[in-house]
This record gives sequence, structure tokens and C-alpha cells, in this order.
Amino acid sequence: MKNIVILISGTGSNMAAIVEAAEREDWAGRYGARVNAVLSNRADAAGLDWASARGLATAVVDHTAHASREAFDAALQHAIDRHQPTLVVLAGFMRILTPGFVAHYRERMLNIHPSLLPAFAGLRTHQRALDAGCKLAGATVHEVTPELDHGPILAQAAVPILPGDTAQTLAARVLTQEHLIYPRAVREKIRTL
Repeated sequence: MKNIVILISGTGSNMAAIVEAAEREDWAGRYGARVNAVLSNRADAAGLDWASARGLATAVVDHTAHASREAFDAALQHAIDRHQPTLVVLAGFMRILTPGFVAHYRERMLNIHPSLLPAFAGLRTHQRALDAGCKLAGATVHEVTPELDHGPILAQAAVPILPGDTAQTLAARVLTQEHLIYPRAVREKIRTL
């Protein structure tokens, strides 16, 4: 069985979209794949309760309990590897990962970013798109590489920026597209592994 481990830091709405797609589309039967664990760097991440209620293994690796980014990543890697992942999926996981961690999961770790990469890597993407006068915004699924938000692009979805949009209204429209493209990209990636 191809195991998928999802990392979250908050509500986990993208995680939920992936789990629900895997159940609805019978990834286990069709692709020999399943989401089997959800991990977070925050004990108060609401998505952990949702995942636990679905019968998924959950764990917390608190980043504040480690003296360095490297120490946190080593602990996180150990927790992930206990689940023998074929694929690691970042779904609102708000930590920058070290090059060694990224190398360990080379070509087996995905992320979703709320912009049309390569535009607006990093934070505050929606406000930056508005400030730049863009006509379109969107989301990008990409492989994780050591350079932040610069890995090979696997999927994108665009939404129009409307008159009167705020960062919040734009973020809400982009999120609906994230929930559509991320499960598809995960499914396609797991089929190749």
C-alpha cells in the first residue's frame, strides 16, 4: 500500500479535501494508496481532530520544543517515517523545511501555494497580487525543493480578481480552487510512484 502522510498547521481544509477525494474515488482499490497519517507542528491545529475522527493516525511534533530548525526537522522526519510514506503532502504546513529534510523526500513531497507561481512566492500572496494590480490570482501545486515555492509545477488554477476584492475575499475564492486541484495532483503523483 502506498502511504500518504499529510502535514498541517491549522484547520486542514486542503487535507480534508484530499482525504475525502481518496475515500470517494477509492484510491486504495484503484491505486493501492491511502492517507494514513496527519501530523502537525501545532497541538491546537483543528485539522487533527477532524483527521482523528476519520480514523487517521495523528501526531504533533511541536516546533517550539526544538532548539533549531534542524532539530525540529529531524524529529518531524522520524515521526513521518514511522508511517512509511510513499508521498508527503504539505497542506497548510507553515514551516520552512531544511535542505536535508527536503532531500530525504526528494520528488515525494508536494505543496500547494496560494498564487500562480512563480509569481508571489512566500507570504501575503493575495495582498501582493492586489497591490500589483493583477487581473488573475490562483493556486499552484508543486514538488517541494530546497528553494521556497520554486519546485516543478504539477497543477494550477486561476481565479479573476474582481473589483472591490480584498485579500480575504480573494483568498476565499482561491481556496475553493485549491480544494479541487490539490486532490487531483496528489492522485496523479501517487499513480506515478
